Amino acid sequence: MHRIATTFDALKKQHRKALIPFITAGDPDPGTTVRLMDQLVKSGADIIELGVPFSDPMADGPTIQRSSERALKHHVSLENVLDMVAEFRTTNNSTPVVLMGYANPVEALGYAAFAAKAKACGVDGVLIVDYPPEESAEWVACLEQHGIDAIFLLSPTTPQARIEQVAKMAKGYVYYVSLKGVTGASHLNLQNVSDMLAQLRRTILLPIGVGFGIRDGETARAVAELADAVVVGSRIIEEIEKSSEAEVLNNVGNLLMTLRTAIDEQ
Repeated sequence: MHRIATTFDALKKQHRKALIPFITAGDPDPGTTVRLMDQLVKSGADIIELGVPFSDPMADGPTIQRSSERALKHHVSLENVLDMVAEFRTTNNSTPVVLMGYANPVEALGYAAFAAKAKACGVDGVLIVDYPPEESAEWVACLEQHGIDAIFLLSPTTPQARIEQVAKMAKGYVYYVSLKGVTGASHLNLQNVSDMLAQLRRTILLPIGVGFGIRDGETARAVAELADAVVVGSRIIEEIEKSSEAEVLNNVGNLLMTLRTAIDEQ
C-alpha cells in the first residue's frame, strides 16, 4: 500500500483528520528545507506538500509567490527539490511527501525521467496545477507505472463532468480549493464548503483535503469537522517570512502544533 493511503487508513482508525502543511522548497534558503520538513513532522504533520519554485506561479497569491522568488534567488531547481526529498528520506521513511507545482519544470525534464527520479527519491504524490484532467491521461499513467499518486485540484466552480473525470484518475487524495481566487485568500464560507463536500463525495471515494483560507486553529478545527484533511500553506509561509534564521524552526513548529491541537479537538 502507498504511504498516502496508509496514512489516511491509520488516521481513519484513530478517528483523526490529516494535517497537510505546505512549504516551498528552498524557502527561506535551501539548507533549511529538510530541517523544516523534519520540524513539520515533529509538530504534527501527517503529509507534507512541498512546493517546486516557479517563476510564474499563477494559482498562488502574493505570499507563496514571494516564497518562490526567495527560492529562485538561490537557483533552486526541480532536481534540487528531488534531492531534498531524498535527504529527508534518509531519516524519515513513513511521512508522505507530495510535490506541488507547475508543468514547465516537469516538461523540461520529461515525464518518464521525472517519474523515475521522483520515485527513487521517495516522492509519494504529485499535484501539477496546470495539468487539467482532460489532458492528463499520459501523465497519470506514467506516475502510476512508478507507484506515484496523481493528485488533482477541485474548486467551487468545477463542473460535474470534470469532478467525474478526477474521480476516475486521482490517487491518494483530492485537494478541494475552498475559495475562488488564489492562495492566501480569506473569507472562508464553511456552509459552502460543507455543501460542496457533500456533492463531491457522491462521486469521489478518495479522502478529500480542504485548503485556502485556513489561517488559525478555529478555522482548522471547523474544516476538520467537514473534510478528511486540512491543508495549510500561506499562513505557514508568512511565519517563515517574518522569522529570523534562528527562530524559523521553532516558530513554524509552534504554529503547526496549534493547528494540530485544534484539529484533534474537532
